Amino acid sequence: MFKTILQQIAILQLILGGVMLVPGVVAIIYGEWYSLLGFCISSLMISGIAYGIYKSLKNVEDPQYQQSLMIAALGWLMIIVMGSIPYYMIAQFTPLEVMQSFVPSGLEYESSLLNFRNPLHCLFESTSAFTTTGLTMSYHEPSIGKSLMFYRCFSQWIGGAGFIVMALAIFKQIPGQSALLLYGSEASGTKLKTNVIQTARSIWKIYVFITFLMAVYLFIGTYFILPDYPIVENIFDAVNHAMAGQSTGGFSTLDDSIAGYQSAKMEILFLLPMLVGGFSIPFLYRFTILQNYKLLWHDIQTRAFIIASVIGGILLSVLLMNSNGVSDPVREGIFQFVSGLSTTGWQTANIGAWDDLPVLFMVAGAMIIGGSAGGTVGGIKIIRALLLQKGLRWHINKIFASEHTIKKVKFNNRYLLPAEMNEELARAGLFTLIYLLFVFFSTCFTVYFMQDGYTLADAIFESASAQGTVGLSTGISDPSMNPVLELIYIIQMWAGRIEIIPILVLVRVLLYGTKIRNI
Repeated sequence: MFKTILQQIAILQLILGGVMLVPGVVAIIYGEWYSLLGFCISSLMISGIAYGIYKSLKNVEDPQYQQSLMIAALGWLMIIVMGSIPYYMIAQFTPLEVMQSFVPSGLEYESSLLNFRNPLHCLFESTSAFTTTGLTMSYHEPSIGKSLMFYRCFSQWIGGAGFIVMALAIFKQIPGQSALLLYGSEASGTKLKTNVIQTARSIWKIYVFITFLMAVYLFIGTYFILPDYPIVENIFDAVNHAMAGQSTGGFSTLDDSIAGYQSAKMEILFLLPMLVGGFSIPFLYRFTILQNYKLLWHDIQTRAFIIASVIGGILLSVLLMNSNGVSDPVREGIFQFVSGLSTTGWQTANIGAWDDLPVLFMVAGAMIIGGSAGGTVGGIKIIRALLLQKGLRWHINKIFASEHTIKKVKFNNRYLLPAEMNEELARAGLFTLIYLLFVFFSTCFTVYFMQDGYTLADAIFESASAQGTVGLSTGISDPSMNPVLELIYIIQMWAGRIEIIPILVLVRVLLYGTKIRNI
């Protein structure tokens, strides 16, 4: 069993090694030679070890269901661990004077690249990147260099669609049943084609296509809104923000995230990438490739996501009108609610200065729910929230029905018998309970370890942001945070990306093995 798991993890590491070469090209373009050295050494080391392990394993069995879940948990853990190596190497290789040269002219502050001489900060940044969260130890993003900024956004983009999905799209030798199990361990399980390998390739095709469209859209929009903005910087920003937006990762190339543009029109421009990122990839495939435009309203998740974005943005704006220190409540309310619901995490407001009520509304109404299942979003997903509210209405309605009434329930264009509905509700309810428990215990640790000046609402917000891979912050997550709390958020982001269950399976196997136990 463990040979099977090790082989699949080695495949994922081979892909990771290749991923690290791409920002090396950016390093060459911008003449960042120390960064290039860090990327090349990291890539060669990871690829070399992975290739040696892969070739040494012979006659390995195909992965089964429990193994596929362990592969998802361990595979992602190794990706974020090994993905942290370039941060550390580049920070160690780069002289202080070169680091300071990355600081934009006219500004005086210490390069954030120094933060990555701390291995835990490197692990945090890597986890936040590959899990598409967006919390960061890079307090001043431009001061880490262009290639490392690109690596952060590129990591989010790759992590958004998924490493296992990429492995299925690249490697042809994975058998059908094993491919199906591996695909289901990371993705939503929705198939675009009859063959899982073809589905994985279709996912990447539409993912690349939409990202390209968003890059062009952002470049043209920025060009007209900010005509004096340098063209080269516009191209770099557009590419990185398109990757961060489509993956709902939320990293930015600017200080203060999208607020760095200091333009209300730019914030309106960035609403579309967040909304598109919050849609499911199967929907985007059918909407763009199959040209089924009716799905924009007929797809249950897409319709609910659009309605929730509009209503939630209005409600948050109203709450912010009564909040102290908010100069433009409508502007902040609409942008931040869409950012929270889509779990993108681009930030234009000082959320730490908000009153408790709008902060908690963001947590309950946006960040815990998240966007569409089958996309790159975090949270419990809209489909589960819809199922739970449908189940509540169904259970109340049953009280008024006779004992012998057998009534099918229509949900998401399917008719479910009572037994099927109960099974679906049990799954959704159990996951939601575990999810909320993760947020609860994280909040307890946050309250204990956070610095002075933060409230309980801030702690709840930060914990929900890490668990939902959102990336919005009240200010708790920064290089000065307690290492214990930093490690807890790393675990939360890892769990949030793969939806908790694979990690619980891994813990169970490590504690009790694979034998069935009486419960």
